Amino acid sequence: MTLSPQERERFLAEPHVGALSVVERPDRAPLTVPIWYQYTPGGELWVRTGPDSRKARAIRSAGRFALMVQRTEPTVRYVSVEGPVTRTAPDSEERSRELAARYLPEDKVADYVAYDRARLGGHVLVFMRPEHWVSADLGAF
Repeated sequence: MTLSPQERERFLAEPHVGALSVVERPDRAPLTVPIWYQYTPGGELWVRTGPDSRKARAIRSAGRFALMVQRTEPTVRYVSVEGPVTRTAPDSEERSRELAARYLPEDKVADYVAYDRARLGGHVLVFMRPEHWVSADLGAF
């Protein structure tokens, strides 16, 4: 069953690992990679990535990307969104901490952020406005 707009937005706002897809080259299938993301119902979705990563270059070129999230318990449910990039912004320690806190236990966040800031290089934030939605919950089966 298709989720209502409120159900799909609430589900997307939960901390699932997303599968980001973006057209990298016209002669190949889309580049698809796992990624952490942030979303607040009614707002923009954003991801962090290296400014010169393959996905960042592909997103800049395409001007849009898709993100799919899913779960298998207690029911099979997924939401897929696709839309245009609305803006990019410099990363910050606060955004790094916000995203890490979404996915990691509280006692691991500070160490991860320190590692991220010291070892993983700079990041940019890429914001997308969800424009097209596909969703389902197969709980009735």
